[in-house]
Amino acid sequence: MTNRYAALLRGIMPSNPNMTGAKLRGVLDGLGFEGVGSLLASGNLVFRTESTDAAALETRIQRALNAELGIAGGTIVREYAELRALVDSDPFHGLTHSRATYLVATFFKSAEIPTEISDFDDPLVRIVRIDPAARAILAVVDDSTGPTTAYMARLDKRYGKDITTRTWLTVQKIVKKLEQ
Repeated sequence: MTNRYAALLRGIMPSNPNMTGAKLRGVLDGLGFEGVGSLLASGNLVFRTESTDAAALETRIQRALNAELGIAGGTIVREYAELRALVDSDPFHGLTHSRATYLVATFFKSAEIPTEISDFDDPLVRIVRIDPAARAILAVVDDSTGPTTAYMARLDKRYGKDITTRTWLTVQKIVKKLEQ
């Protein structure tokens, strides 16, 4: 039986010729994964494998990306069931993704994630919840006055580089792609 996974790559820039979807898929194909696909041009890959060790998959994928394409960014792997449960929990119930309500999920590589974010004092950010099972922070960012990169930079400063942020729309698209 094969397991379905998403690899969320950090620091992917579509303008870099080594970071195209075709090259990223090629690395995972070369690792022997099945059903490799990419979604959007921001480092979202789906694949199937018999392995059940997500941490080992993260390490294996990151080493291959670095060795073959010179990509030193981070790799966070999530199993389909984890992402499906997160989407099914409907954390943004009643909200629509827009510039004023930019819905995002920040995924942590480590199982150790904050249990609360009490001093995140930013009127443009509302933490909806922390989801320990998905190892993610779910937030609504008012992106109408500037890009969400300021929010992501604050998270990087606080939690380090072993995190990556995706829009909620992207998370939903990843789950649909894993179901194909």
